[in-house]
This record gives sequence, C-alpha cells and structure tokens, in this order.
Amino acid sequence: MSLKLFLFGASLALLALPAFGQFRWPEGKTAAVSLSFDDARASQAEVGAPLLEKYGAKATFFVNPRAVKDRLDAWKKVLAAGQEIGNHTTSHPCTVNYPFSSRNPLEDYTIPRIEEEMDGANAEIEHLLGVKPVTFAYPCGQKFVGRGVDLKSYVPAAAKRFLACRGFLDEGSNDPARCDLAQTLGMVSDGLTFEQMRSLAAAAAKQGGWLVFAGHEIGKPGPQATEAAVLEQFLRYARDPANGVWLDTVQAVAKYIQAQRGGGLH
Repeated sequence: MSLKLFLFGASLALLALPAFGQFRWPEGKTAAVSLSFDDARASQAEVGAPLLEKYGAKATFFVNPRAVKDRLDAWKKVLAAGQEIGNHTTSHPCTVNYPFSSRNPLEDYTIPRIEEEMDGANAEIEHLLGVKPVTFAYPCGQKFVGRGVDLKSYVPAAAKRFLACRGFLDEGSNDPARCDLAQTLGMVSDGLTFEQMRSLAAAAAKQGGWLVFAGHEIGKPGPQATEAAVLEQFLRYARDPANGVWLDTVQAVAKYIQAQRGGGLH
C-alpha cells in the first residue's frame, strides 16, 4: 500500500475515534493545524513563503544552518514575513540504514554528540538570522542514539532545550490536553491531495486535536514534495471560519497549550 493510500485510510479511521478530553482552542476553533517543512530547501523560501504570505498564513521551517547560509537573503525575508524558524540539527543525522546518512549515523552518536548538534544549530541560526529557535524537529523522526543495549533516547535532551519537538511519519493528531510536547506527532504532507489534507484536518477537528503536517519541497509533484496547488487549496480551507481551523506555527500552538495547562504536563 502506498503512503498516500495509507494516510488517506488512516484519516478516515480517525474520523471514527472519540474526542480527546475537554480543551478550549481560541475563538471557538475546533482544531489547531500547523504546517511545517524541513531542511531549509530552496523551494520553501522561493515558492512556499510567498504563498503563505498571500494568505496571511504562518508556518514553521525546521532548518539546517548550512542550507540557510546558502540562501541567506531569502531566509531573512522568510523570517521578516513572520514565519517561524526551528532547529533541525547541524548535519541531519539519521539511521545507518539510509544511504544519505550512512556516514553520519545515529547509531554512532552519544547523547553529548547529539546535544552538540542541537546547540550548534541554534548558535549558527542565531548568528545567521538573529533568532534562537525554540522548537525542534527530529531528523527522519528518529529519537535515538547508539544501538542495542547501549541505545538511548535523546528526547530528554531535546526537551531541556525546546518548547516543542516534532516527529515525522506519525499517524494522528496530538491530544492538546495530554500530549508530550517533546514528542509532538508530525504527519507527512508530501504527496497528499487537498482532499487528504482536508480529511486529516476534519479528523483533528472532530477530536479537538492539534494536527502538525511535516513536509519538504513545495512546488511541483515529486519525491518529498507538497504540491503548491494543494497547499494553496488548504490555505483557503483553513482561512474559512466555517471550518474551525486555527492555523499557526508550532511555537504559537505549543505556547497556547502550555498556557492552558497552567504549568501541568509539558
């Protein structure tokens, strides 16, 4: 089964789930949705940011500093337009099983080394853009270092540094009253149709949840790409008050959740 078919089936199944516990979104909204994109790819600044600005929408861009440096002026404009810049490590380490990360695998990392990745990225981003990220996306959605009996989760290290930390390739929306902000679920937006994105948002609204989309390229159909035409349709949908969607950055929604909890769960 393709990822698109799986996600569409998952969204239909979610529609039958019971609502989460009582939680009030602002202004009577029924769900929160955050759009997020990883790696600071050129299409995000060139195609995605102008589209977001057209609809007065905000998204979160989890960036790698080297990619930002390559197009620094463009990313300064993205930030100036009010978009959120988040941390995605300096070198994007993932499992040894992926060819692109086989020479920089998490299996060879320690907690101090992954802490250097997060802290180093924050320092570089602050130097380049003048803003210190307060949210983080786990590269490839993977949250471990080491292997076998020596494997350790680096969620606690990320939680000490960031307000919210997003996963990837997850299968549902977040329960705002009880979710672990250090392990915020992220559902892939790449390759989805507007109807699939809309149905996932509708499922989140039925539960009163927080849906966080995670994508990469923005533009034409292709590998790891959220189609610009689909994104534009979704922005129109989210802007319609009748649909009850609060569309905002990961930081803004996480701050609201934290405030509503009154210092309870983090």
